[in-house]
Amino acid sequence: MRLLLAATAALFVVSSASAAEIKVLASGATKEAYLELVPRFEKASGHKVVTTWAGTVDIKKRIAAGEVFDLIVVAGPEIDEFIKQGKMAAGSRVDLMKSGVGAAVRAGAPKPDISSAEALKKAVLAAKTVGYSTGPSGVYMDALFERMGIAAQIKPKLKQTPPGVLIGTIVASGEAEIGFQQVSELIHVSGIDFIGPLSADVQKITVFSSGIHAGAKEPDAAKALVKFITAPAAAPVIKKHGMEPG
Repeated sequence: MRLLLAATAALFVVSSASAAEIKVLASGATKEAYLELVPRFEKASGHKVVTTWAGTVDIKKRIAAGEVFDLIVVAGPEIDEFIKQGKMAAGSRVDLMKSGVGAAVRAGAPKPDISSAEALKKAVLAAKTVGYSTGPSGVYMDALFERMGIAAQIKPKLKQTPPGVLIGTIVASGEAEIGFQQVSELIHVSGIDFIGPLSADVQKITVFSSGIHAGAKEPDAAKALVKFITAPAAAPVIKKHGMEPG
């Protein structure tokens, strides 16, 4: 923590008169790393960060409805689409961190083999119930099941969580025997055992990016927050929470 503050404090020290309140709308995939970094940024900069957490589906709905935030954090393709729509400032996309898809089972349950595409296919077919999200990982798993030729076969046992609800919660409760989501969203959930990331032959890396809203009231302060999160000194925090720097 001292290293991170020392490395960046000089860039962000501001007087109380110029301190800003930065409104952020963010995807839960980045939450754990973000929550560790933001208090350090606030201490170093004097700015205050107010964050609203939402799933990708709800983020898209809120931006489409005209809600204004200073900074949006969501998967990169969504940022690109917002920029194309004029909802975000052109050229404002910055890649923050990235995560692969992982799998988990209820704590103490046997861990199936997911070390290859074929092993994963067998594990999914053997499971009584399979959990997945409405976010980028869920969209990918839907497509992967189609590609594997098992979509129709497993459809009756699929359990999809509402936007913003962690897959780990329905795995922990036993509603889903195995669940898939971003690694960063699985590893901190209590009541489950993380099996591991999907194997390289079926892995999907999602890049989570930020963009400045076209109507942002505090664009400069938001840019300072982005600079802090993408500083080299922030990398160990990001890695600790199951992600890699963007």
